[in-house]
Amino acid sequence: MLEKTSNPAFSDKVFGNLSFSYGNTMTIKGTANKALTLLAVIFVAAVATWRMAFAGNAMVMPLMIGGLIVGTIFSFITIFKPEKAKVTSIIYAICEGLVLGGVSAIYEMQLGGIVFNAVMLTIGVFFVMLYLYKQRIIQPTQKFTMGLCAAMGAIAIVYLIDIVMGFFGSSVGFLHSTGPLGIAISLIIVVVAALNFILDFKNVENGVAQGAPEYMEWYCAFGLMMTLVWLYLEILRLLSKLNRD
Repeated sequence: MLEKTSNPAFSDKVFGNLSFSYGNTMTIKGTANKALTLLAVIFVAAVATWRMAFAGNAMVMPLMIGGLIVGTIFSFITIFKPEKAKVTSIIYAICEGLVLGGVSAIYEMQLGGIVFNAVMLTIGVFFVMLYLYKQRIIQPTQKFTMGLCAAMGAIAIVYLIDIVMGFFGSSVGFLHSTGPLGIAISLIIVVVAALNFILDFKNVENGVAQGAPEYMEWYCAFGLMMTLVWLYLEILRLLSKLNRD
């Protein structure tokens, strides 16, 4: 049985609609390899826009905006058509890389060294959460899952309000504040993003146990990348607040 999760890629509706067969099935190793592949694609695309940004290339912003729009579209396509994930997840990774490279360059120009620290912290948090999950120190119990999903829902609502207010030249103050409250909010969001890995790992493990089709390796890798990208951006935001405080 799959755990309820705040990551839309690991929705029980997706796994519940799978057609199981006697062909090749997903494995932990296969999923890990696919995740590394998508991570490499994100990195290469990010380096491209990173270099363009530091070279003053005017195409950076259009590439970022285009990457955000196309990436969002293909994330939904992947979620609703998981059997297409081998292609759609790679397109998503390219788009995310274009966005991350540009965003990272902007932060780096303002606060030198921040991107390296954010990358290292993101990698560190990922492996810490993997260790905590493997050692069963943190387990995805029903209460844990419900609490995490509630927190995710609250964060999503705040972000949505902030986006809407942005159209009118305003924002949710505490979300962008570099004061104690703003830093505390960002830290909480980082923790929520990190804890989301626990549910992601559990759902990958359950998918393997259920004998999900091999293409789900790409799909699950895509889901992990969604959480990883979100965590990196939140850590980047938190570090920027700490450096500007």
